[in-house]
Amino acid sequence: MLRAKTRWQLAAYDNELAELIARECGLAPLVAKLLAIRGIDSPQRAKEFLQAGPELFHDPFALYGMESSVYRIRQAIERKEPICIYGDYDADGVSSTSLMVHLMRRMGAVFDYYIPNRFTEGYGLHKEAMSQIHERGFKLIITVDTGISAVEQVDFAKQLGLDVIVTDHHEPPEVIPEAFAVINPKQPACTYPFDMLAGVGVAFKLAHALLEEPPLDLVDLAALGTIADLVPLVDENRILARLGLQRLNHTRNLGLQALIKVSGLADAEKLTAGHVGFALGPRLNAGGRLETAEAAVKLLTTEDGQEAEEAAQQLDELNRERQELVQKMTDEAISMVLEKYPLDENRVLVVAKEGWNVGVVGIVASRLVEKFYRPTIVLGIDPEKGTAKGSARSIAGFDMYEALTACKEWLPHYGGHTMAAGMTLPVDNLEAFRKQLNKLAFEWLTDEDFIPLTKVDVALEMPEITLETAEQLELLAPFGMGNPTPLVLVNDVEASGMRTIGRDDTHLKCSLVKDACQIDAIGFNWAHIVSQVTAKARYQVLGEMSVNEWNGNRKPQITIRDIAVPHRQIFDWRGCRDKLDKWRKLQESSESLTIMFRQESYEELFPVATLGGSTDSLLYLSPSHAANPAARSNVILYDLPKTRSDLAGAVAYLERAERIYCLFGDPDLGLERISCPGREQFKLVYQFFLQVPLVQRIHLDAMARRLKLKRDVLEGMLAVFAELDFITMEEEAIRLNAQAAKRPLDTSRLYMEWKEESELVTELLLSSYDSLVTHFQQQVAATTA
Repeated sequence: MLRAKTRWQLAAYDNELAELIARECGLAPLVAKLLAIRGIDSPQRAKEFLQAGPELFHDPFALYGMESSVYRIRQAIERKEPICIYGDYDADGVSSTSLMVHLMRRMGAVFDYYIPNRFTEGYGLHKEAMSQIHERGFKLIITVDTGISAVEQVDFAKQLGLDVIVTDHHEPPEVIPEAFAVINPKQPACTYPFDMLAGVGVAFKLAHALLEEPPLDLVDLAALGTIADLVPLVDENRILARLGLQRLNHTRNLGLQALIKVSGLADAEKLTAGHVGFALGPRLNAGGRLETAEAAVKLLTTEDGQEAEEAAQQLDELNRERQELVQKMTDEAISMVLEKYPLDENRVLVVAKEGWNVGVVGIVASRLVEKFYRPTIVLGIDPEKGTAKGSARSIAGFDMYEALTACKEWLPHYGGHTMAAGMTLPVDNLEAFRKQLNKLAFEWLTDEDFIPLTKVDVALEMPEITLETAEQLELLAPFGMGNPTPLVLVNDVEASGMRTIGRDDTHLKCSLVKDACQIDAIGFNWAHIVSQVTAKARYQVLGEMSVNEWNGNRKPQITIRDIAVPHRQIFDWRGCRDKLDKWRKLQESSESLTIMFRQESYEELFPVATLGGSTDSLLYLSPSHAANPAARSNVILYDLPKTRSDLAGAVAYLERAERIYCLFGDPDLGLERISCPGREQFKLVYQFFLQVPLVQRIHLDAMARRLKLKRDVLEGMLAVFAELDFITMEEEAIRLNAQAAKRPLDTSRLYMEWKEESELVTELLLSSYDSLVTHFQQQVAATTA
């Protein structure tokens, strides 16, 4: 057995709908099923999803507040009133601000932008900033990716004589700011058909309304923020991401060209959502995380090639610093959890420390969720202010925004989404905040919720994995939140040619085989399972289907994401010459139990185990043993049982094992020493005594050679004759009892034990692997029946 890393949840879908979509749209059955799973309920919607063209953009004026916003902005432009774009320092905020900069330039506005400093000001609108903006002569503020919670700050701006237009996408609080206008598809008054836009998506819709057409030349910026902010890539977000990636691959934006270059993507065949999420986005975020977002906005808005290259280089260096800082803080946070917050008592992890950079606490929180799979909040403490500021990341089943709302008595400031949020609170509130969150988690979450959940799209048969289907899957891209990369499940397959690859042999390469079908598979960072599976294992493989092209040859391929062996595995290491080394390596796991049937084996291993401190994982199954260790995943059968009852005593441990390692058998043991002599051989020995009634012990070696027997086999036969009273064992000699009564061999206890041991050894040691597996299966079945 090999356990999967996560819980697999197979998606349900309407098969009739999938067949209709496949037929009407000319799609492979798998692609049609995936569309149905993603909520596409008609062939027409399927065509729109796959096309995702600009003609499918919704009317921007359907957004509540859009009409009055467009009126006020045009008025300001006509009057030459200075406009301030008020943004945010993350990738969404930076791309939103940059998009508005390009828009204002095009419209001939008098404008500037302002992004608060994460460290000195923090997220959102601030009264001090409003005062500065007013003093600089601005008349209108347009927020992007922020402002929906800034009730007091907007009121303050109004008192100064500033008009504020809020454009945001975050969850609105109970009270909406009384701004000149508020554009947020999530606000209760808005009936816009799509409410999951990113901040840059809302800014794009504002530009759409002002220009009276979608600004397709800015769609690459819109794609950056949309993908980086992890909003669902459906509906308009899918259009923005799809069109934006197409433009990004041929962008004219000097800053994006420079960013692509420093990210090492200049030679990429095609930029994908993955490149944005894991390469471009982190670099845009790096400035705001460690310093200010100024370099990122300058990068995306400059019209000077040299300035673009310098800004890109600066962000790349900051990103490297960010990576080192994240690793250091993550290590510290993990140590803190292990030392202070036991997982059985903490269903939500809340860790805080002075000196932690608040610009990267969200990343650290994500790392802790990956390691411990707990909703996690990481905060940096400012000892001078007595406050803690941080970010939260959640797991399926725990609505972080709802949880923070339930704890708002401890939180002067918070905001966010179901899976991610930010907050600031007094340090004195930390412990009460932690207790309240954990109380909620114990009410909301079950034990199963703490096993990571993987949503699987469909289970496939091997013949369904074709090149044509793999190629059609690309029609569903770009993949991301709301439109994840399809995961397929392949059941009951074998793996041939399994080998490790890569510089450090950390990756796995093999072919999945079932019946007459064979598909290449690769598993990045899956090499560790090679030692945990047998050659005859039957796998359940969860993976992504794609096209692998090598030397002009295109074939479908499965990239392994999770893998399981649902049956008990038996490792055939019988008679191996490095027996002790293999045993030592297995014993390193706390899940290993070594079973021995012979005293000499136990005496051999006990001093070795004592050195390693693991004698509790040694079990000598003597007839009177009293040990009853807990069940272990790995059971090592170190030597051969002498009787079937001995083996039956081990079955209680075998039936609970996921893996059985057969280490028994001496490679130098000859077959004649294993087999119990037959009646003819016993007859020859008896006839020898009839010819030589008295045999001196010093002549036993010569006797064994004459009879063509091993010395220890001969001595075993003599012990049987002695038990039957056929001979008398004297100190110096062995004498025939000529007058002894005839008795059958099977009346000898020694002979019957020897015969039973011989038969058992033959079954266990000389059988084929398949027979060995069958033997153990029958043993377990007979005992548990």
